[in-house]
Amino acid sequence: MKKIHIFLVPVFFILLGAMAIVAKEARMKLLSPAFEDGGEIPLKYVMPGAGGQNISPPLKWSGEPEGTRSFALLCVDPHPIARNWVHWMVINIPKDVHQLEEGASPRAMPKGAKELKNSFGFVGYGGPQPPPGTGKHPYVFTIYALSVEKLDLPEDTDLATFKKAIEPYVLAKGQITGYFGR
Repeated sequence: MKKIHIFLVPVFFILLGAMAIVAKEARMKLLSPAFEDGGEIPLKYVMPGAGGQNISPPLKWSGEPEGTRSFALLCVDPHPIARNWVHWMVINIPKDVHQLEEGASPRAMPKGAKELKNSFGFVGYGGPQPPPGTGKHPYVFTIYALSVEKLDLPEDTDLATFKKAIEPYVLAKGQITGYFGR
């Protein structure tokens, strides 16, 4: 009988830890008034080369846990052709900010927020511009609640460095995915 209990104790704690991680991440909600999760990204939010105006979409988030001291934002295209093409990276969004207005990048970002370079090579939001004929690409927007007030990253930070820098501080996250193809 003791062998069964000894085996169940580690299993219990592993399951408890997994449930805590899932619950923590499930608490945040990210949405856009411009498109539904799983919906089509409107044309004005895509790059001019794809027929748009490259206006950053409006985003709203809620449900961050206690201890949140700032937010970070990431938008990536994980399509096999795009290979995690970065469209937007923002750090140091103040903890009392819960939305970005349409067109916030680059002129109306919250005070203290810092936009980093995208894969196009410029600072700020770079909308969808998938290669023609490659189908609809997913654009995954993720908001991270962080336990640190400020990160010190240079503008030319790459995706791997961004993820490594925020990883120890992530308390929770929320995601929304929009699609665009041409």
